[in-house]
Amino acid sequence: MTTTQVRAACPHDCPDTCAILVTVENGIATEIKGDPDHPTTAGVLCTKVSRYAERTYSPDRLLYPLRRTGAKGEGKFERISWNEALDEIAARLKPLADTAPEAILPYSYCGTMGLLQGESMSSRFFNQLGASLLDRTICAMAGATGYKYTVGGSIGTDLEQFQDAKLILIWGGNPIASNLHFWMRAQEAKRRGAKLVAIDPYRSLTAEKCHLHIAPMPGTDAALALGMMHVLIAENLVDDDYIARYTLGYEQLKERAAAWTPARTAATCGIPEEQVLELARLYGQTARAGEPVAIRVNYGVQRVRGGGMAVRNIACLPALVGAWRHAAGGIQLSTSGSFPTNKPALQRPDLLKKLPRTINMTTIGDDLLRPASAVFGPRVDAVIVYNSNPVAVAPDSSKVQAGFAREDLFTVVLEQFQTDTVDYADIVLPATTQLEHADAHLAYGHLYMMANNPAIAPLGEAKPNTEIFRLMAARMGFTDPCFAETDDEMAAQAFRKDDARSVHFDWDSLKQKGWQKLDMPDAPFAYGKFPTPSGKCEFFSESMLADGLDPLPDYIENYESAASTPDLAAKYPLAMISPPARNFLNSTFVNVQSLRATEGEPQLDIHPDDATTRAINHGDMVRIFNDRGSFVCKARVTEKARKGLVVGLSIWWKKLARDGKNANEVTSQRLTDMGRAPTFYDTLVQVERAS
Repeated sequence: MTTTQVRAACPHDCPDTCAILVTVENGIATEIKGDPDHPTTAGVLCTKVSRYAERTYSPDRLLYPLRRTGAKGEGKFERISWNEALDEIAARLKPLADTAPEAILPYSYCGTMGLLQGESMSSRFFNQLGASLLDRTICAMAGATGYKYTVGGSIGTDLEQFQDAKLILIWGGNPIASNLHFWMRAQEAKRRGAKLVAIDPYRSLTAEKCHLHIAPMPGTDAALALGMMHVLIAENLVDDDYIARYTLGYEQLKERAAAWTPARTAATCGIPEEQVLELARLYGQTARAGEPVAIRVNYGVQRVRGGGMAVRNIACLPALVGAWRHAAGGIQLSTSGSFPTNKPALQRPDLLKKLPRTINMTTIGDDLLRPASAVFGPRVDAVIVYNSNPVAVAPDSSKVQAGFAREDLFTVVLEQFQTDTVDYADIVLPATTQLEHADAHLAYGHLYMMANNPAIAPLGEAKPNTEIFRLMAARMGFTDPCFAETDDEMAAQAFRKDDARSVHFDWDSLKQKGWQKLDMPDAPFAYGKFPTPSGKCEFFSESMLADGLDPLPDYIENYESAASTPDLAAKYPLAMISPPARNFLNSTFVNVQSLRATEGEPQLDIHPDDATTRAINHGDMVRIFNDRGSFVCKARVTEKARKGLVVGLSIWWKKLARDGKNANEVTSQRLTDMGRAPTFYDTLVQVERAS
């Protein structure tokens, strides 16, 4: 028996990007465990990834190319050869490429976070083709944009410093479920005497274990941050020296914050006034005492109309109190901007002959149903989906489903399992899992470059995304040498070698070790040097003004709320959010039987008062609906959901729900204030007992 251990990395859309050790016996992966030597993974994997071998060897894996035989949506296919599949794809794409290449649309996101199997050879293929560009905004773009206007880039507190903080605000996230290794650091800080505060409309597993839980209504986080600023300034809990040296626009900010009294803030957020004061004083007084105060803000706060502004407002707080002076202070939204990623080398935008139109992935429901016009351009006639499951995850799901059901839409899906989207494909191409291909990774929750080595040979006839797009490029007649580059050759270009942050980057050595930390300062903004136009933390942003936005922190009401749409709120009086279920990651892992069994079935958490007025009992089947659609699930009557809010833990594959629907039946295609991102949590609904 031959036994080896292979270094790998978790590919999923999670900030932890864990270092993995895969034990392989006679070509079979027998054990998946966290690398105990990797400082952030520390030998620990989440429940989902620890079962990755179960997923890879699942009897439900797609292992051969398929052609549709039934109606779209039925999921009926026949096995075909790779040559047949590639010939049919080329035959359908070539006429479009010759006449209207923008009629071809890629649709992908973070089904893998790998720099190779994500957007490398695929981008080269679509750039050479001249296809429409995809605006990949569905998860993080609103917050990233607001943060960039303020701080200058996705750079923040190092994960490895949080255990030394004396106060940690966990704002808009549930790290027990979705950021486990940060939670381990927060727990260590708690053991050392730190206070943990959760700010979340839902009393999540994380909120239950914090010292203080504040539950503002969805979409009011920007107001809460303004209220904190008011108290910090009024009670002289700010760091005047840091403000004078390293910030821009403080006097204008003071004037704006003066209007956000604790009473106004509390009324807007739907929380007690005492909580506004307690939170601001706890933050300001801890910082004034010279102790590190840190914020871990997550993407839940930015899935509303004013989501970009909300993150911007929160990002102002560390500079106000001088929290950046400490390695364990400041804020982390994402660390991805710390990495010297060489995207031009990987994606080759120079292959574009002209700049095509851009279609936003959030509005795919409308855009697949949109006819050709002078404004829109050609109708979308072909979609190639990879690393995503839009029929399940995109908002306003009935329109998405109707678009993919078009008989005249040619759809190719690269997948590992028969997802909801695969059911609408004309051609299905089997893709490898992380155990079967090579990849290079950055992280957005720590500062390590990561390598993934293939542990086993591809199962069946599955192929890596990179190889699939190489084969399609060859069938289309593309001859640029870039389409012949191997995965190793591309990985060697993944990070810029001349950048001080990774001056020692070498792909061969990274593959051997598995991970390498960037050369970043422990406290990146202790002495200013923000990557903004001014080099300072910008309370007043000229860039925002130039982009037609309010240059100061502000509060932007939800599209759907009692204040902004009273008639709609009278009809649909409950706000709804749909955060991830603990055992799923977006729509990934939903089909893993052991994980789905743990989740049970789709459920809706509803406050006892809201349940009583609707004659809903715990365990009843309920219908959640608005003008966009409806879905059915089981009610859990619980005070975890604050009054006026219902919580549908997501995202279930539609085909695995009782009624073939999920929470995205009721979400909207409207976009955020900045970043062109979706507003999943800006949703009003009504709930009733299902007949």
